[in-house]
Amino acid sequence: MNAAARRRIVLCADDYGISPAVSGAIRDLIAQRRINATSVMVIAPTFSHAEAAALREAAGNAASIGLHLTLTAPFVPRADGFVPLRGGAFPPLASMARRALSRSLQPALLEAEIAAQFAAFRAAFGRMPDYVDGHQHIHVFPQISEALIGVTKRAAPNAWLRQCGRAVRNGFDPKGLILDALSGRFRRLAAAQGLHTNPAFAGTYAFRPGAEYAKLFPAFLDRLPDGSVVMCHPGKVDAELVRLDPLTDLREREYAFFLGDSFPQLLAAHGLEL
Repeated sequence: MNAAARRRIVLCADDYGISPAVSGAIRDLIAQRRINATSVMVIAPTFSHAEAAALREAAGNAASIGLHLTLTAPFVPRADGFVPLRGGAFPPLASMARRALSRSLQPALLEAEIAAQFAAFRAAFGRMPDYVDGHQHIHVFPQISEALIGVTKRAAPNAWLRQCGRAVRNGFDPKGLILDALSGRFRRLAAAQGLHTNPAFAGTYAFRPGAEYAKLFPAFLDRLPDGSVVMCHPGKVDAELVRLDPLTDLREREYAFFLGDSFPQLLAAHGLEL
């Protein structure tokens, strides 16, 4: 395919900041121009201004840096007075999702926490994020989506928001179906406030120990329009990651895939580029 006809995608590594080993692997992929975006978890315990500076240097003008809004366990709120809490931390995803769907969260507290995470990003990077998404996709749920859109409109109106609706629905993917439904509403709310979203999204899969990422990845690229986002979770495993997140060894599998020779060849075969 002629290079001029190629479509560009945003290949976004989630969870920058969750642990030093994950952050280092993401910086390595950015420096080697194998990915072109990463979302930063500013409330992760070990995230530091030094890691922010290292990311700015690696990214230069070749990669976007976003805010990875985090509102689920085991992470601790940035703002004072947030409820509900469980053991001093946010509740797990299932609990937060149920509360959001039943509209039992407190909008003012959501806005305060989201604004605090925006402020933490600005303190670390000296500017507002290029875009915003959510850890475990919590940002597309009701109440949370309204709060995020409102804060973004005020604090970072030039940032785009990641919606999680797919371009192609291949097979039975319960997570994808839920995200499709929630994202339609999210897109409409964002558009009503003049905020931009990506045209399509890909990258979800069941994080089972035996998942073969190299075999899964080609399906993510099927019929993606220009400007689409493909989510990924590359990294290396360290003790901090094991303490905070169940997604461990698969991160190393993704990292190895993106460093391999087959990855750029696969992009080219699909008429895509970063």
